[in-house]
Amino acid sequence: MTLVSFADIEAACGRIAGRVLRTPAVRSDTLSRATGAEIVLKLDNLQVTGAFKERGAANRLALLTADEAARGVIAMSAGNHAQAVARHAHLLGVAATIVMPKFTPTTKVTRTASWGARVVLHGESLAEAAAHAHHLAETEGLVFIHPYDDPGIIAGQGTLALELLQDFPDLDVLVIPIGGGGLMAGCATAARAMKPGIEILGVEVEAYSAMAQRLAGMPVSVGGQTVAEGMAVRDVGELPFDILKTFGIEVLIVPEATVEQAIGLLAEGAKLVAEGAGAAALAAVLQYPDRFAGKRVGLPVCGGNIDARILANTLQRNLLRDGRMLRLVLEMPDRPGMLGDIATRIGNEGGNILEVAHHRLFSSPTVQAAQLEVMIEARDAAHGSFIESKLREAYIVRRL
Repeated sequence: MTLVSFADIEAACGRIAGRVLRTPAVRSDTLSRATGAEIVLKLDNLQVTGAFKERGAANRLALLTADEAARGVIAMSAGNHAQAVARHAHLLGVAATIVMPKFTPTTKVTRTASWGARVVLHGESLAEAAAHAHHLAETEGLVFIHPYDDPGIIAGQGTLALELLQDFPDLDVLVIPIGGGGLMAGCATAARAMKPGIEILGVEVEAYSAMAQRLAGMPVSVGGQTVAEGMAVRDVGELPFDILKTFGIEVLIVPEATVEQAIGLLAEGAKLVAEGAGAAALAAVLQYPDRFAGKRVGLPVCGGNIDARILANTLQRNLLRDGRMLRLVLEMPDRPGMLGDIATRIGNEGGNILEVAHHRLFSSPTVQAAQLEVMIEARDAAHGSFIESKLREAYIVRRL
């Protein structure tokens, strides 16, 4: 028997109305052309705190008894759950304590504290922060609000799929990112009740495929850096695991580069800012195009809290991968006029020089030569290759 029912999700939808934005769901012609599927986006990056976590937090805090509300709540998170619990505790007049690891970026700490929460920085990892949060909950009598292994949280997250299928009942497939599994569990419960024949797929990143490993009966081995830090979970929720296992959910695994590609495509194509976890569903469609070709696919953009520097670097890395930005090293004679000649050749073919580094003393094979490292912006990959070919007519060229 499933411990979270569709009735729980329907009740959650009414409970959070007016506290959580009913986000728009929109068809994206640009993404549809890029993927070969009919793409519908559910824009939960537009929530006040920038992520779907508002749904679960609003529902779970609304379920507090009078005694629990008087005692106060505590949560552990380095990101979206922290801000969501802090905000909805503030709206209800409930005291909130948020334990965050010491490495948490200052902006996230500041945003969480701005909702009136007591922020405690503790531990070098999420696991250490979680242990301290449980200790404080026990010693101070606080109610622990788990980020994903809680029926109230799961029911709240399931309202995302409920709203999406109300707006677009003709969808063939839902693709849902998985971190701890709360969003996937809630959305799967709602979707199976509303449209039993719909295909429901989860998605995880290669470095953190804990749910896929658990479902396959394998020991969990995860770790490493990922741009989808919101999905960097080792210990998935037991209740989400049971729900996904009951429904027979398949989990697709996507590499890091495809998540970066999806962030870029959402920014350039759909004009949407998404964090790594928020772009993961689109990454699955990009990675497995044959699975989705010609189908109506619903994708949550479930978070938009990406650091500006990370976003800028990701977009530049995509330009390099796409061939719209080239890093070339040219060997040239060390004599007057060479820099001007190279710049003229690039400019004549419509290239835009972004950066130049001129090396004479140590990088060149001979004292009679020099190396020039140049970064060029091109219209597309074919244009970049054409510029490179014109430079090769006069110089030895190596692409980095």
